[in-house]
Amino acid sequence: MTNSIETYLKQTCSEQTALGYLFTINHFLKTNPKAKRYKYHNIVSYMEEVSQKHPNIQYRIRILSAIKKYYDFLVMVGYRSDHPCKRLTIKKPNRQSVQVQDLFTGEELPLLLTRENRYQHLDTRNSVLLSLLIYQGLTSEELTRLEVKDVDMDNGTIYIKASTNLNRRTLELKNKQMLIFSKYLHEVRPELVKCKTDKLLLGKLGKPLQVDSIHAIIEPLKALFPDRNLNPRTIRMSVICNWLNENKIPLERVQELAGHKWPSTTEKYIKADTENERELINRYFPI
Repeated sequence: MTNSIETYLKQTCSEQTALGYLFTINHFLKTNPKAKRYKYHNIVSYMEEVSQKHPNIQYRIRILSAIKKYYDFLVMVGYRSDHPCKRLTIKKPNRQSVQVQDLFTGEELPLLLTRENRYQHLDTRNSVLLSLLIYQGLTSEELTRLEVKDVDMDNGTIYIKASTNLNRRTLELKNKQMLIFSKYLHEVRPELVKCKTDKLLLGKLGKPLQVDSIHAIIEPLKALFPDRNLNPRTIRMSVICNWLNENKIPLERVQELAGHKWPSTTEKYIKADTENERELINRYFPI
């Protein structure tokens, strides 16, 4: 079982996250030998014990995330047909730093791709850049670090390097991105490049794009949403929010897609209307 779940974790999580989850799961199984058949109330009771020993909220969130992965595995291999704690979450102090009501919906974000440039080459480059913002939720800094080798057209993926604040990850490209990426890599970029560089995104003078240049590309698009703050950061925040609340992607998966190091960072994007789903756990983790 341990070897199988270790393989599963390595396939679905970053290496660092997988190691942390495996350690937690092994401890959980050692202290809870009947865990395979646990029901919702058993998990709540266990987490109550954890909360009494460890008051740190982020620690408890990491414990629960690992336990959820364990039951994800049991469902995947067919040992269980139900997931006893899929909707179980831990409420943090009531200070939601992400104002999700001010962000952009999944229908609004593609409007950013409708702007045309005077130069066709820049149109293609901007479509590549904007699509990575609105579909993969990259940061400005991640965009500037991308290299040509990070794009795998055969597998339809793009590799994002790790940074101080974010984990590395490999993300799938949308089908609608493949054609524009192919055109940029094989036709547009070779004509743009003016110096020796492996960077993916180049400016009109042929040099690698910098963060300021990316913000300048977004600036003319602000007219689409004059009453809201449009920039690469709010675009990324909107993408993460939509993954969770519109597309209903599990929190653990969104954490991986966004590159967040901790589940608590991803939890900030859950809309307040899901509070009713967390009512029971709040009784066991009073703030």
